[in-house]
Amino acid sequence: MFKKVLFFISLVLFFACAENNLPANCLRQFPVSLSTDLNNPQLINVQTPGGFANLTGGAKGIFLFNINGSEFVAFDKLCPQNDCNSPMTFEKGTVLKCSCDESEYSVHFGGAPQTDDFECPARQYKVTKSGSSIRISNF
Repeated sequence: MFKKVLFFISLVLFFACAENNLPANCLRQFPVSLSTDLNNPQLINVQTPGGFANLTGGAKGIFLFNINGSEFVAFDKLCPQNDCNSPMTFEKGTVLKCSCDESEYSVHFGGAPQTDDFECPARQYKVTKSGSSIRISNF
């Protein structure tokens, strides 16, 4: 009996101490699940490599990017510091930008901050493509 209790306590402590790579002030994820079709006229620009589209969903909208023709990434338009009423914009081909604090985030490096003194990455979502169907989610 003692071994079972000790095992259970160890298991609880193990999961309680799980590593979290985000700094404490970064926004946490919330459930997002969106499905759409690439043949949708709204997504015409995202059908080619380097293209992107604006979608509704997430906290302030979602950017969907076509990286190389077969790989897609999506980011929430919510500024990672949550210090801006305006959504992020897409600039310079591969950079997301927050207008309030001028912070920038890389599309190609998982939303990593490109501005000094900023730790929180842009909120990235998982994109799954099956035929012409696209699913954007974070679970």
